[in-house]
Amino acid sequence: MTLDMDVMAPLMFGGLVVFLLIGFPVAFSLAATGLFFGFLSIELGFFTPAYLGNLPLRVFGIVQNDLLLSIPFFTLMGAILERCGLAEDLLEGTGQLFGKIPGGLAYAVILVGAVLGAITGTVAASVIAMGMISLPIMMRYGYDMRIATGVIAASGTITQVIPPSLVLIVLGDQLGKSVGDMYAGAIGPSILQVLLFILFIAGVSIFAPHKVPPLPDEALSQRGWPLIWRVAKGMVPSIVLIFLVLGTIFLGLATPTEAGAMGAVGAIGLAWVNGRFTWPLLRQAMENTMRITAMVIFILIGATVFSLVFQGVDGSLWIEHMLMKLPGGATGFLIAVNIFIFFLAFFLDFFEIAFIVIPLLAPVAAKLGIDLVWFGVLICVNMQTSFMHPPFGFALFYLRGIAPKEVRSSDIYWGAVPWVFLQLVLVAIVIFWPQSVTYWIDKGTGVDPSTVRIEVPLPDLPEDDAPPVFR
Repeated sequence: MTLDMDVMAPLMFGGLVVFLLIGFPVAFSLAATGLFFGFLSIELGFFTPAYLGNLPLRVFGIVQNDLLLSIPFFTLMGAILERCGLAEDLLEGTGQLFGKIPGGLAYAVILVGAVLGAITGTVAASVIAMGMISLPIMMRYGYDMRIATGVIAASGTITQVIPPSLVLIVLGDQLGKSVGDMYAGAIGPSILQVLLFILFIAGVSIFAPHKVPPLPDEALSQRGWPLIWRVAKGMVPSIVLIFLVLGTIFLGLATPTEAGAMGAVGAIGLAWVNGRFTWPLLRQAMENTMRITAMVIFILIGATVFSLVFQGVDGSLWIEHMLMKLPGGATGFLIAVNIFIFFLAFFLDFFEIAFIVIPLLAPVAAKLGIDLVWFGVLICVNMQTSFMHPPFGFALFYLRGIAPKEVRSSDIYWGAVPWVFLQLVLVAIVIFWPQSVTYWIDKGTGVDPSTVRIEVPLPDLPEDDAPPVFR
């Protein structure tokens, strides 16, 4: 019995799924599947050994990619800020500022989650910091446990959409789009996300105010100018750091890698100013950065091995034929892809989805005329739900790890459900309102440089001085 080339791509994909279900590490699953089917394809004559000679060039291309340098810089920045006391200053001041209104603590958590997302880029830093500070206060003053745990976990996941999100860096690299455009496109969905969360808390405070009570007078220790100064002391350094990271990218003053480096230096400066900088802190942050960076590189190398062989057996054509036949054209494609990624996120991390799935989907999206920046931001919005899926969401694990023992795991899981629905509402908004992404992207002049013609008129010459005509 001989294998036909038409079945090689489905077999490869199926083999990868089997490896992942067994629990084998993703990076090695990708590489092992790719190499096995690569050698099998050579043996069966589907391509020559020279085709696999492209593999070292691809691996060297990965480690020489300057854009990927921004990942360790942003990770280091987030790991330092997680321990420098900035989150405490922001949360305590903002909580006092909104404390007198029903749901005030929840509003503070949402707004501080957005600010932390814009300066750390990591979910763990946001969820752990806000959970340790705000959850005990919410419990003490009678907040509904599911509302309290849900708003903390959900506000931490805003980090995945708000620049400088690591997800957007990876997606920009995989889609062949600039990180600056990805960041600009994510501005609209980030604002919509925060507004949806605020509207949900506003609805709860109107229809069930007993679940989100205001703080009593004795809990409001500061008022007037001292309170404003306390909030400003936390906000101003954050705004400066946000400009260092995002402002320089949007103004074209720095590349994402350079902005990440400035952000890491700025985070060290903030930790030093707050009196929290120590050499053990820096060492722990660097160890965390090393682990995440090594994981990303290994997954990317494994995905490169898999995708090279997958393309060699016409896997991209197999995926394209399947997805191009979906009803509904581009809209049907987007809905089907987002449903697929939503369920895939139950089992895979966002790095794994970005490196495995996106290279297969991007060519089809381009053929359907879908703007790839819009497509990438849409996938990013969808993938943030992976941090909130009960029972596998990492944000829920982080929260469970720092929550007091009297907080039941069932409250954490059930508390996440409404917020997952809110995130899916945002996915639907971005699908049916693409201007929420494309409005923020610089359109340039709208002129294709290849069509530009420069015509220089010749001066009027006397008839005697006319150039000779050669026949």
